[in-house]
Amino acid sequence: MNNEGLNKEKETKRLLIAPLDWGLGHATRCIPIIYELLEQGCTVIIAAHGPTEILLKNEFPQLTYLKLKGYNVQYSQTKNRLPLKILLQLPKIISAIYYEHQWLKKAVRENNIDIVLSDNRFGLFHSSTPSIYITHQLLIKTGNRFTEKIAQHIHYYFIKKHTFCWVPDLEGKNNLAGELSHPKKSIDRIKYIGALSRFEKKNIAEKKYDLLILLSGPEPQRSIFEKLLLDQLQTFHGTILFVRGLPGKDLNNIQQQNIIIKDHLSASELNEAIQQSKVVISRSGYTTIMDLVKLQQKAILVPTPGQTEQEYLAQHLAQQKIFYTIEQDKFMLNKALREVENFSFNIPLLDMQQYKNVVSELIRSNI
Repeated sequence: MNNEGLNKEKETKRLLIAPLDWGLGHATRCIPIIYELLEQGCTVIIAAHGPTEILLKNEFPQLTYLKLKGYNVQYSQTKNRLPLKILLQLPKIISAIYYEHQWLKKAVRENNIDIVLSDNRFGLFHSSTPSIYITHQLLIKTGNRFTEKIAQHIHYYFIKKHTFCWVPDLEGKNNLAGELSHPKKSIDRIKYIGALSRFEKKNIAEKKYDLLILLSGPEPQRSIFEKLLLDQLQTFHGTILFVRGLPGKDLNNIQQQNIIIKDHLSASELNEAIQQSKVVISRSGYTTIMDLVKLQQKAILVPTPGQTEQEYLAQHLAQQKIFYTIEQDKFMLNKALREVENFSFNIPLLDMQQYKNVVSELIRSNI
């Protein structure tokens, strides 16, 4: 190999990307970033496990994957018991953070990693390799001001160990995540990269489905909401596409009269299905919200019970008339659909290409 080839090989940056495993949103919002890194000529290695790995392998089968176990956090069956359930899992979470930090040292050394991108995984910082931490929750909602201050202090402790913190939201008042991404107390190293989505708006005139249901998130609440919806759909006579949010499951697609049930859709299939639907019912996860805004899609948001971040986002966006929202324990399908007919949706048109410039700056930089 000549010297020119050696220099070119040296200039190709190798990046490790590792999304959190609390639902699939952390993985899906990394997809446009991965595509941009590949467009910039980078070598991308993905660290994941379980459904997160399956989802990303479906999108990027050509990439190298490293096994990195997740936090495997379980939710409670009732909203009131969730804080205690999370508290009891703190030793497991702390152990996972310590494990992934030790794991990263070996992974960087063995794979010649130049930059680490971590979506909400606390322990993926390195003493000599630049690391980017991705989060929209600079303020972690707990429902209690005192515990919120403690949680923010802990979160900032880990953020400061990274080179930069990328926030997938717009800087300033016209943003999506409200005080989650724009808290009163901020820190250095924060860089707003704009809202982002893996989807593209298309000219789809015909609405194929009256209702698209997108399930996601940790168990057992995913299954509880699924059962509630299937029970209430018995009296709904429109066309329904029901996506269970279970990549890697072996259940065949099921069609029953007016309802099609699928375990999972590829990104291109979901992109099209959302735009073919009159109304979407989904959790109020932040990645889903960014996707719905990008596609200008009317939606009913049902936050996961006890998940204060989703509850805040749903209320925040409902107050701005961006989306309609209702709590799970008050959910009545026919009533919600009637109210949606009279709801004045005010979904903003946002520039969602800003992240490309930030990625380009990262690759050109000498960090």
